[in-house]
Amino acid sequence: MDTWLWVAVGLGLYWLVVATLRNRGVLPDSVGTMGPLLTIHTQRGKDLLDWLARPKRAWRAWGNFGLGLALVVGVGAFVLLVVQAVMILLNPPEPSAVTQPRNVLVIPGVNDFLPLSVAPEIVLGLLIGMVVHEGGHGVLSRVGNIGVESMGVVLLAVIPMGAFVEPDEEEQRNADRGSRARMFAAGVTNNFLVTVLAFALLMGPVVGAIAVAPGAAVGGTIPGSPADRAGIDQGDRITAVGGVDVANNSELDRVLSATRAETVSVTLAGGESTTVDRDLLVTGVVENVSPFAAFSVNSTVERVNGTAVNTEPEFRDALQNRTVATITTTNASGTTTATGPVGALAVVAPDGPFARDTALTANQHVVITHLDGDRVVTGGDVSTALADTHPGDDVTVEAYVDGTKQTYTVTLGENPNTNTQTGFLGVTSYVGVSGLDTSDFGVDLYPAATFLDIVGGDLDVNFAQQGLYLLLLPFLGAVAAGFGYNFAGFVDVNANFYTVTGPLSGFEPLVFILANVLFWTGWINLNLGAFNCIPAFPLDGGHLLRTSTEAVVSRLPVDDKPSAVRTVTTTVGLTMLVSLLIMVFGPQLLS
Repeated sequence: MDTWLWVAVGLGLYWLVVATLRNRGVLPDSVGTMGPLLTIHTQRGKDLLDWLARPKRAWRAWGNFGLGLALVVGVGAFVLLVVQAVMILLNPPEPSAVTQPRNVLVIPGVNDFLPLSVAPEIVLGLLIGMVVHEGGHGVLSRVGNIGVESMGVVLLAVIPMGAFVEPDEEEQRNADRGSRARMFAAGVTNNFLVTVLAFALLMGPVVGAIAVAPGAAVGGTIPGSPADRAGIDQGDRITAVGGVDVANNSELDRVLSATRAETVSVTLAGGESTTVDRDLLVTGVVENVSPFAAFSVNSTVERVNGTAVNTEPEFRDALQNRTVATITTTNASGTTTATGPVGALAVVAPDGPFARDTALTANQHVVITHLDGDRVVTGGDVSTALADTHPGDDVTVEAYVDGTKQTYTVTLGENPNTNTQTGFLGVTSYVGVSGLDTSDFGVDLYPAATFLDIVGGDLDVNFAQQGLYLLLLPFLGAVAAGFGYNFAGFVDVNANFYTVTGPLSGFEPLVFILANVLFWTGWINLNLGAFNCIPAFPLDGGHLLRTSTEAVVSRLPVDDKPSAVRTVTTTVGLTMLVSLLIMVFGPQLLS
């Protein structure tokens, strides 16, 4: 808060000086003010615009393409905003970091998801986006024989916040409707072009030179866990455990599962070693539903049916031949003991095979202990037991329902995951044992390989899904299950999880900087283009809405055509404004 207080004081003093100079008539005519912003106007560059606009036929073709694209995106933006606003009104989401109003702002340090370490890349991407956006307006103005009064930049103190082109108002009004529409659409079209170019370069040669560094990537440690006590920290990479090499995240789990040693040596990427004394920490519990919901997070599992356990393998061994067990945990408050069925806590899916072939109701919770004769201890065991099945197979399911043991025969259905040919049971399993998640090591692994696949376009998804992943990357951990982390680029400790290979291996910092610039340039231009397509003034989408409405109304038997156009544009614009306000402030006000 102290830093932002000083920033606010500095901006206040800056604006006081600007206001004083303006009131005394000291500022030159080329300098204007808009609140705390300065606009620097220039006549220079008009000849460049005229030169760029010479291939008018090509620019008109580009403008027509952009006009169609902007109209489609504008309609999509209208529908999306209205639907989202209605959903928030009908079912207000719980307030979260994503729904905080400040996180709408693309300002590093203010937005919780945009660290200050990427501020230069974000400012550069915004500057590029503004220049190509306003440059598009300028070039298409000249193509349509619309004069340009001035051009310039917008500054907050000495920080460039954008650029602008001022078409001649009278010539703009007198221009034909097509020229005006192409001019308004040119900015967003150029933004989308920059987005495509930036991501194409990023996914091609740049990310092609980046690989995941060897070792298990430590995104963080659980406070008080064995890893935390051993000094393992965020940004470390574990390359060996007990003398066994660890190449990636999944191998860390495999190596730890293979040893019952209560003390293991751990080697980090820098070559340093530490010793981890393992004990079984409760890292999560499904409240109100798990048979062991009485246990608190960060308590330690001490015994199973009176037998001491310290590691995950020992815990699993103690449960392997028991479907009901008594588990004892301890923490600073004392000892807690609970008895219940031990298996995979699962919720019955609506209209699934399990609900269809049993008397169970949708969303009912069960603890599955055996599946077709295989012992099921954790949620992951359900997937393992189904791995060799096919749709139409009959399987026997042993489960505890409301504490009572039941046995069912279920005919497996078609798996809704089209990439999987295994049988579908129709349950969703929680992690851990009976909804009790534990760890005998205590590291939270960073999904470095998954993020690199997203940035590199290597995920097995379609084009639309790939675009959505890229758009959500800075917030992915907050909006998508299974990630746990966001990705703001190859910065801070994240950069420790990657390495540069091939001919560029000696230029690692430069490659990471280039990757960050391309990512944020593409990301900002995508958002800038989409936002400007919203059909509301003073955005480009608002101007396109008016131009399109004029074109339609001119063909209708309406006496007062200007009033009809105003009615449509005002109604749509107010709808967009209200929808935006609901999306930004609704979750906080309505929850």
